[in-house]
Amino acid sequence: MARFVFITGGVVSSLGKGLASAALGALLQARGYSVRLRKLDPYLNVDPGTMSPFEHGEVFVTDDGAETDLDLGHYERFTGVAARKTDSVSSGRIYSTVLEKERRGDYLGKTIQVIPHVTNEIKDFIAIGEDEVDFMLCEIGGTVGDIEGLPFFEAIRQFAQDKPRGQCIFMHLTLLPFIKASGELKTKPTQHSVKELRSIGLAPDVLVCRSEGAIPEKEREKLALFCNVRKDSVIAAQDLKSIYEAPLVYHREGLDQAVLDAFGISPAPQPNLEKWKDVADRVYNPDGEVRVAIVGKYTQLEDAYKSIAEALTHGGMHNRVRVRAEWIDAEIFDREDDVAPLLEGYNAILVPGGFGERGTEGKIKAAQFARERKIPYLGICLGMQMAVIEAARNLLGVETAGSEEFDQEAGRKRFEPVVYHLKEWVEGNRTIQRDADDDKGGTMRLGAYDAVLKSGSAVADIYGGTSISERHRHRYEVDIKYRDKLEALGLKFSGMSPDGRLPEIVEVEDHPWFIGVQFHPELKSKPFAPHPLFADFVRAAVEQSRLV
Repeated sequence: MARFVFITGGVVSSLGKGLASAALGALLQARGYSVRLRKLDPYLNVDPGTMSPFEHGEVFVTDDGAETDLDLGHYERFTGVAARKTDSVSSGRIYSTVLEKERRGDYLGKTIQVIPHVTNEIKDFIAIGEDEVDFMLCEIGGTVGDIEGLPFFEAIRQFAQDKPRGQCIFMHLTLLPFIKASGELKTKPTQHSVKELRSIGLAPDVLVCRSEGAIPEKEREKLALFCNVRKDSVIAAQDLKSIYEAPLVYHREGLDQAVLDAFGISPAPQPNLEKWKDVADRVYNPDGEVRVAIVGKYTQLEDAYKSIAEALTHGGMHNRVRVRAEWIDAEIFDREDDVAPLLEGYNAILVPGGFGERGTEGKIKAAQFARERKIPYLGICLGMQMAVIEAARNLLGVETAGSEEFDQEAGRKRFEPVVYHLKEWVEGNRTIQRDADDDKGGTMRLGAYDAVLKSGSAVADIYGGTSISERHRHRYEVDIKYRDKLEALGLKFSGMSPDGRLPEIVEVEDHPWFIGVQFHPELKSKPFAPHPLFADFVRAAVEQSRLV
């Protein structure tokens, strides 16, 4: 039976609950325990799949096809435990399920209310898989006091009451602001946040306080006194240069020991942190640096490409170099005939995924520059499609080559579709069919799918085999009708779906490193297990840097 840690946040959002949860999971693993992390989000969207990256950051996709919060990416990267559909839920999903049950008559004519029907649904979700692990870490999104989060706070209160004493604890993350004018670290916001939490029946066992520096002993004692926690359970969460230092720093602060003490686990196994010491050493002691241009359309918010940024860091760790990722708005390229002045000096170019036509002409120009100038290029999802369109235009001579997606968005025919709307694909032992007018949410090709790599290809060498499984999130595919002609001109289709109908990978012959993939390799990369494509992409960037 799992022990439960419920992680809540107060004062302000974006304090790092997801990172703290992930680091705690890694520390418990280092002590020999099995863990699973879970995210409960109060927003009313059924999932973040239809939310703008500017609103919510990237959408993280699981093997079983769930579109989830980006915090699940932190969970996977720090623990190596593959997330599942049952590790993420929103208010929208909970209410949708309750209403579906009501329509079916499952409640036998009862009046449906937040308590007990909504809270029971949340509790049932929390309990999924509780017999599989030693610790279940459940992060509650938002901030205590938010009206939409109240059903979740009530549900975890009830859940803890239902369980035997000592099986659930509460960890609360707050802010300790430093007032420069007075030179004081203020504890009052944290006191008010804990007071708000206690007013709804929850009392924190561990208090994690985000601050710019260390917490003086006087303030630590004050927090312990007024927030009714043990002094050694007041944990400082200081700003870090790298998130991968978090497990080591939280261990030095005593977070994992405070959690184990709250559960009464004594003596506890000593942690083996050698893996994380090696990760920190690779981050802080690189042997060199490479510059990578990321030409995207959501560059104003780095969280929109969070997994890509982290996967590049992992590739840098593998090659013991620092990757300087520089974000370039693809729309700037749309207005430029010559993109060379904007891209010269970079050791590699990455074009990530996205939706819609905005910025795509710039991405096509970036792909052309990389192909013609022999600069390492990695195209992901839309980035692969733009590379194929570029080759169709400039190698094959199809000047109007484009995507059906752009015509549909504009409401008129303008392009010869090299990329088309995906109408049918095989998922396991069943065939999935979609129409262009279907609802947007959850209607893409989502989750892990197998691919077969061409023997002797660059990607087969990188992966070390010809069979792979990668995560997808897309609604459009490259059309294979131009395959033979493009391959004759040097653009090889080196990875295909097992039935041979859907292109998964393209690569350019006689090029140092030019690969486009329809899937999202960044979602499976970890600091201690970098994704092969990112590790080799950074290696190619290192080689390119030596030629300059």
